[in-house]
Amino acid sequence: MAHNESLVALNGTQISYIGHDCKYIPDFLGDTYGQFARRLDLSFNQIRSLAGLKMFIELEELVVDNNLLGNDLQLPRLPNLHTLTLNKNQISFQTNHSALLEHLADVTPSLEYLSLLGNEACPNQLVSPDKDEDDYQRYRYFVLHKLPQLKFLDTRKVTKKEVMEAQARGAFMKVVKPKSDTPTSEAGSESGPLPYSPLPQGSRDARNHKGVFAKCHYVYYGKHSEGNRFIRNDQL
Repeated sequence: MAHNESLVALNGTQISYIGHDCKYIPDFLGDTYGQFARRLDLSFNQIRSLAGLKMFIELEELVVDNNLLGNDLQLPRLPNLHTLTLNKNQISFQTNHSALLEHLADVTPSLEYLSLLGNEACPNQLVSPDKDEDDYQRYRYFVLHKLPQLKFLDTRKVTKKEVMEAQARGAFMKVVKPKSDTPTSEAGSESGPLPYSPLPQGSRDARNHKGVFAKCHYVYYGKHSEGNRFIRNDQL
């Protein structure tokens, strides 16, 4: 116990247990600090489940950045939680995409600040080069449709216009990466069409190479010759 507690950074009601590669929330954290902790930082671990939060009944801020949390994450009811940061986890919204947001709406009724940066679910250009600002705005509408009480989402303040748009169209704003119906052929495959070549068909066969002659419509007037560039008329 003493050894475990030595890994905890305690500052009043703020608890930090960062960078210990734990896969779950240790029981001793809840037993020792759960009754009075207001802020808990569990960043840079390998946490896949938040079941160990059941003892943190007074929690107001939860930071679990850089972990392994996915779409199936479950929180106990935390009525006072107003800040939740889940940056750089494994949340995608691809399967049952609204379930996580509906779960948060149910168990964190006081939530005002949510950050999902660095997850596949959040199409931010810094981590998803194939996405643009329109993709990110659609994601915001979708999240705000489920969590209209948010005041901040990621790094931006939520505007009244966004809330109105989210209520009107947010349910249809899920960002989906389209699947290609046509399989990409491997480089050098002979099954696909050959790239365009200006050469006659007979000249492309390396086993039966032939010279190719053609007329050129370019007329040379000598204005750009190397000789004219360096020899003046009085030197001729």
